[in-house]
Amino acid sequence: MTQSLTIARPDDWHLHLRDGAMLQAVLPETARHFGRAIIMPNLVPPVISGAQAVAYKDRIMAALPEGMSFEPLMTLYLTEESDPEDIAAAHATGLIKAVKLYPAGATTNSASGVANFKNVRAALEKMAEIGLPLCVHGEVTDHDVDIFDREAVFIDRVLDPIRKSTPGLRVIMEHITTQDGVAYVQDNADGLGATITTHHLIINRNHILVGGIKPHYYCLPVAKREEHRLALRAAATSGDARFFLGTDSAPHLDGDKESACGCAGCFTATNTMPLLAHVFEEEGALDHLESFASRNGPGFYGLPVNQDTLTLVKNQQATAFPDKIESPQGPVTVFSPGYDVFWTVAE
Repeated sequence: MTQSLTIARPDDWHLHLRDGAMLQAVLPETARHFGRAIIMPNLVPPVISGAQAVAYKDRIMAALPEGMSFEPLMTLYLTEESDPEDIAAAHATGLIKAVKLYPAGATTNSASGVANFKNVRAALEKMAEIGLPLCVHGEVTDHDVDIFDREAVFIDRVLDPIRKSTPGLRVIMEHITTQDGVAYVQDNADGLGATITTHHLIINRNHILVGGIKPHYYCLPVAKREEHRLALRAAATSGDARFFLGTDSAPHLDGDKESACGCAGCFTATNTMPLLAHVFEEEGALDHLESFASRNGPGFYGLPVNQDTLTLVKNQQATAFPDKIESPQGPVTVFSPGYDVFWTVAE
């Protein structure tokens, strides 16, 4: 028997589109299902000014196939040289929806990120004043901190002090991966939210390492123990308005993933919504999928919920997702959950 679920069209509150030929290859995979997305600014060079954000948005819209509807929500990359007044001016135009904090060296193209957090205090205070949210990649990069502990240590050493010293600053903890991240959001009052990725709801660190290294499951923040995955699933499916979808879909060429120093990132734009329907059904929470994917994010950012809808259908036969997306430079592997999924998006 066919089962269907219609929800407000979802948004992606953490997305990598890259640029150039890769942008043209992967943008349709997001625009097919998602109305809007927070666009990550970690290009080379990074998007640090309003003028650069305007130019990047123009390139995104130029790459959008005819007949598709999609709104990129632009962000600025926070550096220790960021000018608070420049940030405020870019926000005042309505273009910039958030500023992204990368600890220097934490992930792909984060070399220009923040090493000394005292040097961004003025920018954070200006953001609190004007109501501009801060998106945080929540990991420390100290060599003496185990990679599986980076998120928990970041909360204690960096995030909590920043929030206490900057009252009113709205913060999104992006792609949380631990019980610690879930608990920190649950224990705090207004002004704090968190995105959760598709892949962190599905894989734990065993999926990366057991039976041989699986490069297409390698991401940053890296997947953690099973207890953390279960905590993320409980948070995502709870209906709690502070948790919402940010796929962190991150395309890399297969040659760059399957190399001696493979790139971090899972490409999930193509099949996120069917995978989420599978996860939420497993948790007995299909009635909360719309909140997580379509309503909680707009609520946090102060934006309207999309008026159009998306329908998911569950069939008796497993859905055949493409293995790869082709780009002019080579293929990009689509994330596979490793099991059959029977949900699909109705065309």
